[in-house]
Amino acid sequence: MNEFLSQFNMATVIAAVVVIVIAPWLISRIARQGTATAVTLFGLIAVGVVAAAVVHTSQTDKKPSKEIADDKSAKPGAGSIEPPRKEASAPTDRAPTSRSITERREEAQSQPAENSRSVTPRSAASDNELWDVVPVFYGTDRARKDAEKRIGYSEERGRRLEVGRALVTVPKIHKVPNIERPWVYKLPIIGVTIFSEKEDPAKHFTLRDLKNLSEDEFARLAKIRIDGAKNFVGQALVFVHGFNTTFDYALYRAAQLSYDLKYDSGSFVYSWPSNGSISPRDYTNDRESAEQAEQYLKKYLKLVATRSGAKSLTIIAHSMGNEVLLPVLESLRRDGNFNIKISQLIFAAPDVDRDTFAGIAKQIAGMSDGMTLYAANNDRALMVSESIWRGPRAGSIPPDLPPVVLPGIDTIDVSATETQYFTLGHSGYAEKKELLEDIRSLLSKGYQAPKDRIPTLEPVQTPAGTYWKFP
Repeated sequence: MNEFLSQFNMATVIAAVVVIVIAPWLISRIARQGTATAVTLFGLIAVGVVAAAVVHTSQTDKKPSKEIADDKSAKPGAGSIEPPRKEASAPTDRAPTSRSITERREEAQSQPAENSRSVTPRSAASDNELWDVVPVFYGTDRARKDAEKRIGYSEERGRRLEVGRALVTVPKIHKVPNIERPWVYKLPIIGVTIFSEKEDPAKHFTLRDLKNLSEDEFARLAKIRIDGAKNFVGQALVFVHGFNTTFDYALYRAAQLSYDLKYDSGSFVYSWPSNGSISPRDYTNDRESAEQAEQYLKKYLKLVATRSGAKSLTIIAHSMGNEVLLPVLESLRRDGNFNIKISQLIFAAPDVDRDTFAGIAKQIAGMSDGMTLYAANNDRALMVSESIWRGPRAGSIPPDLPPVVLPGIDTIDVSATETQYFTLGHSGYAEKKELLEDIRSLLSKGYQAPKDRIPTLEPVQTPAGTYWKFP
């Protein structure tokens, strides 16, 4: 408790107390309805403050574990983007990591130690055993917005493709499938921060290094990573994020996917200029930003496909990310010059009109070894989208309709995997162990029928064909 209270800023605490004290009086003056009404309204405001605090909790639904050691000497400077002088030693049985912080080490030590479980070149063991490092290669058409000590990307459109590499730390205390980030509490409207936990790689996902690269250097480093893979040989995994996602959070999500999948080959993410906020205005702006990003995603996929050294490609698109990906796939199919094998296409909760999805799916049929669609009847984010667009989405299952069922696509109803009431049910592909295991099976073994990779699935017959559901 003392540690928790010590991280509050006294000035902001005083400001919060002042707001709490004067709010009933102020509301009563405005409402002209007396103290009782004021207290009632104040109660609603208090609930709103708590809800806003939860929303602002760095996009994670669990506070970091208290299992962290108290040894402060083992913690590097929080929030640093500069490469650390000492890297964590290779993990024992967890997930793929990178111990090569500099490009020279990556090139010189292109194979892991003989008895090491590390899937990337490792440096000498250090005294720090509190986190692992996952390399994530990125492409973006966001505008640059650099901070004092690091490069950065905003929600504005950059109108050009920029590529680079991030080294993301994952704490050893990481619990699948969370993205542990510092807790931040802000008062709504006025935006005053009343509590901000310090960033610590022993507790949180952090960025240890972030560099924009030339396409040649990007391709060279990606090839080193892919050539060093032992389990997912010759593979590239590309993730396209959805609505309400900042650039940094896209990197964290890509790292979490790789880490939890124990994926040891090239991890790539494409980050289009989402606002990273939730409101009707942000939603419509994100959709237009997604549409204009198509030309840049197409260029990025070609770069990864032709110059990374990958022999096969798996693409996961989430939510509004499908709005970017589907027209790009259709364009690549029409061009006829996409000379790489696409192993799997995974459409996770696609926020795309059902008829539009079906039309493009027919055009790209046969473009990959397998296609999987994850849909649900309790995806609250897609329910809101349906109310805006007045029509069902490809990733939703309305009460009066079955899910989208199309030839060549394995549709899986994942509604039963979402049992938490106070969640959106929109990111199950990365937040549910059942779906992570399904994706891992597709990556490691290639295409298999849904029943073969998830024996518990139940078939459901419809006039359009068969889909599968979790019991």
